[in-house]
Amino acid sequence: EAAAAGGGRCGPGAALRWCISGALCAAFLGLGMSIAVLGPTFPNLAANVGKNVSDIYYIFVGRSLGYLGGSVIGGGLFDCMNASLLLALSMFATTAGLYGIPWCKDSLLLTVLMSVIGASMGVLDTGGNVLVLNTWRAESGPHLQALHFSFAAGAFVAPILAKMALGGSESKELPVAEKTNQSVLKSVPTASAASATPALQDHLEADFLWSYVVIGTYLLFVSIFFFILCSKGSSARDKSKNSVQKGSFAKYHSALIALLFVFFLFYVGAEVTYGSYIFTYAIVFAEMKENEAAALNSVFWGTFAACRGAAIFGAAFLYPGTMILLSLLASAVSSFALAFFAHFRALLWVGSAVYGASMATVFPSGISWIEQYTVVQGKSASLFVVGAALGEMCIPAVVGYLQGRFHHIPVIMYAAFACSAMTVVLFPVMYKLAISPRESDLKEVRDSETQKALLSNSRLTEDEEDEEDEEDVREWNEADFEVIEMNDKLKNPLTDASHKISGDSPAQVSLQPHLDDDVLGNSPVVAGGSPGRQNGNIDWEKSD
Repeated sequence: EAAAAGGGRCGPGAALRWCISGALCAAFLGLGMSIAVLGPTFPNLAANVGKNVSDIYYIFVGRSLGYLGGSVIGGGLFDCMNASLLLALSMFATTAGLYGIPWCKDSLLLTVLMSVIGASMGVLDTGGNVLVLNTWRAESGPHLQALHFSFAAGAFVAPILAKMALGGSESKELPVAEKTNQSVLKSVPTASAASATPALQDHLEADFLWSYVVIGTYLLFVSIFFFILCSKGSSARDKSKNSVQKGSFAKYHSALIALLFVFFLFYVGAEVTYGSYIFTYAIVFAEMKENEAAALNSVFWGTFAACRGAAIFGAAFLYPGTMILLSLLASAVSSFALAFFAHFRALLWVGSAVYGASMATVFPSGISWIEQYTVVQGKSASLFVVGAALGEMCIPAVVGYLQGRFHHIPVIMYAAFACSAMTVVLFPVMYKLAISPRESDLKEVRDSETQKALLSNSRLTEDEEDEEDEEDVREWNEADFEVIEMNDKLKNPLTDASHKISGDSPAQVSLQPHLDDDVLGNSPVVAGGSPGRQNGNIDWEKSD
């Protein structure tokens, strides 16, 4: 754990981190299968509870509400309990719900089971993203891309699994008449269970039972692996990392989280709306055949999944912000072409492929990007998932309502362009808020400026002291010069006086040596001196 916390690539800590990433990818593969399996088995569920397909639409509402509630509750629980344990319990609850669905004969009980499954999947979606961030920190980009690629792969595998369960046995066991009745049941949305024979109904139950049991068993094994990780105490390290990171929130943390909530709402809403209605658009507006429309739908989701897989490697050398910017530009250009030039058949195919590719990396890259500027805790991640879930619920419903009101207008294309425009506008605003300096940074800047000011003041004081010393030196030098000048002035009158004495009468001059001799002869100092010295003194006085 210490090696993992230190970011080492070798040793048991690094191996534990890779085990966590692998387990999360396996869990998200099951999450994608659990969500996508409902579509192809929806008529079978209606027949199993004895209802029309149009009468059990509320199971989608129940699952969506459970997903929202699980995201919110899971975000709070993730901040205060063991992450691996929470994820293991959520997958165990999903397994229980999937096991119970095939034997559920009541529509209300089916809605409750769907709500439980939705709540557990919301916990898994929220906790998985946060656990990857806490495990890999700055290196989380490729792992987040791998996580969401696993989800896309699961959503791709689930319809195939359901088709194998339903199609494989029906060709072997059903008589021709029953196969005809089943094809009618699957093709007509309002078909009721009463239109099918009891033998056909029992066989349908056995068919779609296997798809739910297989997915549930798979998630059961993954949950056991998370229980093992829980016993290893892998989440203790994650909590310690969260505690260390407190205080590194962005200056506008709440505003960033709120804007990213709205950003994911429009992004996921556009993704689900286009994937849900492109088949209908191709038939109604592009006048395609059903197999062509299905192929167009597959192109969208195929490029979506392929680019999520490629993004695993792209995230290793591209910044999350760069990936988001490229995706938003591609999304804006392709949605603009689809909104105004989709009547060209070739442009419809190319635009759908580019639009699917541009939507692939936005969600995981958005989470990686925001983590660079602020702390992403469980509550923050739950808001991201809630925003995505609300977009998945609301925007397709609004588009469907408007398309029903305005039959001759391709509302789906205009909605895709409007959502792309909103994301293009929101991202620069979020970036501006993200790069705003934090209070701690401003305090550090102010402290450094104060230190610089103090240093400059000390330097100024030293310079002033040096200048004062120089002035004192100059004053002393001037005083010395004045003393020298005064001495010169005193010497000059003495020199003049001596010249005057030398220019007096010869009698005075002749008397002077005698006086000097008397004085010098009476001097005790000179008396002990040499005669040469005395003569030198006499000569000096005579010269004066």
